[in-house]
Amino acid sequence: MIGVILMVAITVILAAVIGTFVLGLGQNVGNQAPQASLSCSQPPSSANWTWNVTMSAGQNITVSNLQDSGGQLSSGDVTGGTGTMTAGDTAMINGSKLLWQKNGQSSILKDCSA
Repeated sequence: MIGVILMVAITVILAAVIGTFVLGLGQNVGNQAPQASLSCSQPPSSANWTWNVTMSAGQNITVSNLQDSGGQLSSGDVTGGTGTMTAGDTAMINGSKLLWQKNGQSSILKDCSA
């Protein structure tokens, strides 16, 4: 009796997993924007379109996945220059929005105009 219940349970679980990937629901796994605490400030005597975005906590962010209104950021746009934005690092961006983009997915990480 227990063997039959286990076989049915395993079949249901396998059907759910296979169905998820067949329907395309598994495509976005791993493509979610990192969670980070970010703050904005404008450098003294800067134009209105230049912002500093500082990360105080959260998941590390690969700089090549970051964009501003001028396009993709490089490691030179972020203090530390390691290619990864970590707590304490600041990115200098053009425009008011810091965007994250990876594999066709994109999210606004910080909107400094808000």
